Amino acid sequence: MGTDAPRTSRHRGLSFLIGLLVTVLVLAAVAAGVGWWTVQRSFPTTSGRVDVPGLTASVTVYRDDAGIPQLVAETDHDLFFAQGYVHAQDRFWEMDFRRHVTAGRLAELFGESQVGTDAFIRTLDWRGIAEREYELLDPASKSYYDAYADGVNAYLDERGGADLSLEYAVLALQNPGYSPEPWSAIDSIAWLKAMAWDLRSNLGDEIDRALLATTLTPEEVDFLHPEFAWGEVPTIVGGPLAAAPAATSITPLGAAGSEPAADPLDADAGEEADDPPAGIGDALTSLSAAIDGLPELLGPEGGDLGSNSWVISGALTESGQPLLANDPHLGPAMPSIWTQMGLHCAEVRDDCAFDVSGYTFSGLPGVIIGHNDRIAWGFTNLGPDVADLFIERVDGDTYELDGAQVPLTTREETIEVAGGEPVTITVRSTARGPIVTDISDDFGDVAADYPAASGSPDGDYEVSLQWTALTAGTTPQAVFAMNRARDWNGFRAAAELFDVPSQNLIYADDSGNIGYQAPGDIPVRLSGDGTVPLPGWTSANGWSDSIAFDDLPSVLNPAAGYIVTANNPAAGPDGPLLTEDWDHGYRAVGIDRLIRERLADGGKLSADDLAEMQLDTADANASTFLPLIGELDLDGDAARGAALLDGWNGRADVESAEAAYFAVFWRTLLDDMFASLPEPTRPQGGDRWYKVVGTLLGEPDSKWWSSSTGDTGRDAVIAGALAAAWTEASALMGDNPDGWRWGELHTLTLTNASFGESGIGPIEWLFNRGPYELGGGSSIVNAIGWDATLGYGVDWVPSMRMIVDLDDLDESRWINLTGASGHAFNPHYDDQAPLWQRGELRPWPFTINAVQDAANDTLQLRPVG
Repeated sequence: MGTDAPRTSRHRGLSFLIGLLVTVLVLAAVAAGVGWWTVQRSFPTTSGRVDVPGLTASVTVYRDDAGIPQLVAETDHDLFFAQGYVHAQDRFWEMDFRRHVTAGRLAELFGESQVGTDAFIRTLDWRGIAEREYELLDPASKSYYDAYADGVNAYLDERGGADLSLEYAVLALQNPGYSPEPWSAIDSIAWLKAMAWDLRSNLGDEIDRALLATTLTPEEVDFLHPEFAWGEVPTIVGGPLAAAPAATSITPLGAAGSEPAADPLDADAGEEADDPPAGIGDALTSLSAAIDGLPELLGPEGGDLGSNSWVISGALTESGQPLLANDPHLGPAMPSIWTQMGLHCAEVRDDCAFDVSGYTFSGLPGVIIGHNDRIAWGFTNLGPDVADLFIERVDGDTYELDGAQVPLTTREETIEVAGGEPVTITVRSTARGPIVTDISDDFGDVAADYPAASGSPDGDYEVSLQWTALTAGTTPQAVFAMNRARDWNGFRAAAELFDVPSQNLIYADDSGNIGYQAPGDIPVRLSGDGTVPLPGWTSANGWSDSIAFDDLPSVLNPAAGYIVTANNPAAGPDGPLLTEDWDHGYRAVGIDRLIRERLADGGKLSADDLAEMQLDTADANASTFLPLIGELDLDGDAARGAALLDGWNGRADVESAEAAYFAVFWRTLLDDMFASLPEPTRPQGGDRWYKVVGTLLGEPDSKWWSSSTGDTGRDAVIAGALAAAWTEASALMGDNPDGWRWGELHTLTLTNASFGESGIGPIEWLFNRGPYELGGGSSIVNAIGWDATLGYGVDWVPSMRMIVDLDDLDESRWINLTGASGHAFNPHYDDQAPLWQRGELRPWPFTINAVQDAANDTLQLRPVG
């Protein structure tokens, strides 16, 4: 008896522990099962048949092994209806989130923290402008938008809450009463305003110059914003600077000219603008911070804003037909900004006019970039100056203009707040545009000390914004016109409708033609050049007109046989003033070099060549520094750094120790030299700073060669940065440089736009993916950019890559940054990301037979009854 009791007690204790463990495991299994059910319940139906009210005939949706949908329909109505339905299947949360951004209604989803963002968007009135643009649509385009919205709503009628997307289950934890409202055509059109905002050209440079002018001389400001090197770097229409192989097998069809536009410069107003009002710096710093705080749907504005595209004449290709390459550089997001899709009429005829495939935006009907059965096109950002800031003298509810007080236009906006009380704001506007200093209490009184310092009348000084996108335009119908274009003339007619944002449009067709067109609503200024804020109290400043479409740069079948656009100037300095803030051309020069190398000695280009070119990692900035570093007399860690760089090929490859060390050196050097600049103006790196510091390399005694550590003179500052970089690189990657790798520092985390930075680890784990180690860098052809003010992580990427082969469209290739699906844990949520990381491309079937052969899933959408 005495020995049995302890055994029984132990047995009972063991049984209890086993029972507890089993209970925990069962509960964990149940939780896992419920969790997996919650995750999977929103996955779309991709095979079989679904009856959908609103269709007039059946639509077939083919999906390949990456889940990319190709739609085949009998009518235009059914085609766009089905596009809306399929976009909603794959990406409705993304669509819903975007429309809340563009309407200034984020606070309805996420509460008080988003009131400031909503106030800014309401001030710019994106939604109101979209409403006006909808009314301007031609009847056919309006019917496409309406059909698309009906398709989205047909899907919403089938599902709700977590059945739509996992994000709704997460949102319900903080906002349990939310339910998405029906989709409208206005929701689609408003997204174009977000695209225009994120591609708004030089507004950041304008603020930057004004902030620098509060502490630097005009000459110093100009030095930090250098002019483009005209005559040294190729322009798009002007082509390469030296002779290139001629495309003799194609007779040019003719090209539009680039006649100079009038430049009625008002010298007095320009001089006045060079000396901004005292105290305006605080307001512009706040404005800069407010802009940076907005959701960056396409990516942050900065030195890496841009894209690559080039098109090669058939005279220079192995097939004898053109090749077109494009890789737009945008901010990374999860899911990708793009979603791939094909829109095919079973038979192209009057009531079904589309046979097109490419990259679409969820929430927007049509194909943005891609090809149809006759032509192909690509986009890069033209980057014209289409937004200006004006300093206004405001007195109560009026502003001064030409000595008179003019009433401000006002309207009230009410922002609904989840979990809180509504917030009402008053938006004030001048004739030029809204007062943007009303967006936050942080602005306070703008230039409060200006009246006393200048002797001007008492009053408030505020900042207004004039921007082409704040006027209703025709871009919403341009997409359809481009999708249907059959030749160069049809393409240019579509481009003329593409007013905001202005893009470089490259072109190729199956008749062997290649071309380029710059479109857009680009202002003609009464005074100044748009580089700094101007006084708003005189009508001598402002805009008089827009540049005529026929005066915008354009070329067809250039003699060189190829066209390169990489945000370099569209034309020379004698044409119409598009902007003073061009990209400085490092990528354009790199692409031009790669093309010439492959054409040397009579070579011809293939699609494989273009794919290889997109991945080129040659760093022009490094190549500029390496000879000088090799000549310096160094010791200690600086000497070790120079020895590591000795013999480096200057390529920013993912495995390169030298690229990692050089990046640390470059960031250290920028911080040492320019730490005294106002914080918003400090160097991010990229093309402008390559140009600034590259110029200083030839001026070893310049005052700019002065570091925060006390070193002066070029060689001493560089030596100090080399030594400090060795210390930092060792701390980051270990003491042995044999183990250093650029990819270890240069990583990309694909971050969900809505919940990816929630600060709650498990939620971020649900929606984010990565990190991915990458090569490339800022102002490199493989433009995987980073911001030197933040670190080495990736913040700009080729958001997709495509190569269109006009000899056989089914031999074209493409890749997306993430995947077709917006549903976390769906197999196609991130399945293209590893391919993109390695620089691989996927097959791009286009013809119906090729689409059917590639199909893994087939879904038939059928009309009810």
